[in-house]
Amino acid sequence: MDFDIPDDVLAYLDALDGFIKSEIEPLQARDDNERFFDHRREHARTDWDNDGLPMQDWENLLGEMRRLADAAGHYRFALPADVGGSDGTNLQMAIIREHLATRGLGLHNDLQNESSIVGNHPFIKMMIAKGTDAQKAEFIEACLIGERRVAFGLTEPNHGSDATHLDTTAVKDGDEWAINGDKRFNTGMHHATHDMVYARTSGEAGDADGITCFLVPTDLPGVELGTFWWTFNMPTDHPDVHFTDVRVGDDAIFGELGRGLELANMFVHENRIRQAASSLGAAQHCIDLAVEYAKERKPFGKPLWLNQAIQFPLAELQTEAAMLRALIRQTAWHMDKYGHMEISDQVSMCNYRANRLVCNAADQAMQTCGGIGYTRHMPFEHIYRHHRRYRITEGAEEIQIRRVAGIMFGKKAKR
Repeated sequence: MDFDIPDDVLAYLDALDGFIKSEIEPLQARDDNERFFDHRREHARTDWDNDGLPMQDWENLLGEMRRLADAAGHYRFALPADVGGSDGTNLQMAIIREHLATRGLGLHNDLQNESSIVGNHPFIKMMIAKGTDAQKAEFIEACLIGERRVAFGLTEPNHGSDATHLDTTAVKDGDEWAINGDKRFNTGMHHATHDMVYARTSGEAGDADGITCFLVPTDLPGVELGTFWWTFNMPTDHPDVHFTDVRVGDDAIFGELGRGLELANMFVHENRIRQAASSLGAAQHCIDLAVEYAKERKPFGKPLWLNQAIQFPLAELQTEAAMLRALIRQTAWHMDKYGHMEISDQVSMCNYRANRLVCNAADQAMQTCGGIGYTRHMPFEHIYRHHRRYRITEGAEEIQIRRVAGIMFGKKAKR
């Protein structure tokens, strides 16, 4: 088994670096767009007087970045060639997303909303796998160019990690379905044209079967946005959404009737492995910056790094990063070979350990750099605030550990 990064991937990383230097960095430097990435970043991005939503200038800049990346052939890298992609593998994406995050904060790969020159497109992959021909024609290209935006409505006020006890229902009434219920942290609804609403259509509370995913236009009567929850990492795009007798036809059903949780699993697994790679890259960035600072700083007349109290914590973080890198790349390779559900325990291992690592690395880097590390003029607080949410979203780390244990002790199927 060859553990070296393939030559074609190394060449592509060089091409990405060249694209960032020639196209993305000049865009970031233009019109004081640096305000979105330097010490002003959270304030510049957030419309504090409008429910804490993203500033329009910020979202416009991200859209321009995506258009440049798409025109250069990078944005759709992970998608099939027949939708303009490069048939990128999970292994390739793991290497690429780690590389981009290791570069640090910038327009090329933003942490706060996962916008990247090499896009992560879980909805498009779900649509390719489970959408009808009509849905594919309506959504795939339109979503990639920004004419359609689809939010993800699974979590509810009374049901977070347990998606089998949803209170939201969809009841057949003639040729229509009537959807009633409430969703929480329904990310992206401030500009979504459609929402993936998961609702019980049959069965009993606690059953995995009987939950259906509907693609619901957000301008339908009965769709109402509630509180936008202000979070540790601002701006917010995470509202409550209320559905009151919202009417859709059978053509709104996404995937199979009653099998919606299969789609939800596909969504979170696609995100978990990418998040793990990005968390690893951000952790490595923190470690690297802390090492450079410790080499340059000379308190008491000698370099800071000569102290074991500085060396040892960073050496342990570097060791854990190396171990995670091997696990993430092996797991991504297995995803390409077997499919995501066959190795869901490995995906969970990667995700929860990488998300812990980046939080620990940001905290230790802050401590190593002292007072200046605590300021917003260094990236550690931003990295910590962003990645801390991943220990909760896409499946809390306790849920992911439970999945690993379930397979260990035979309560879940194993390949």
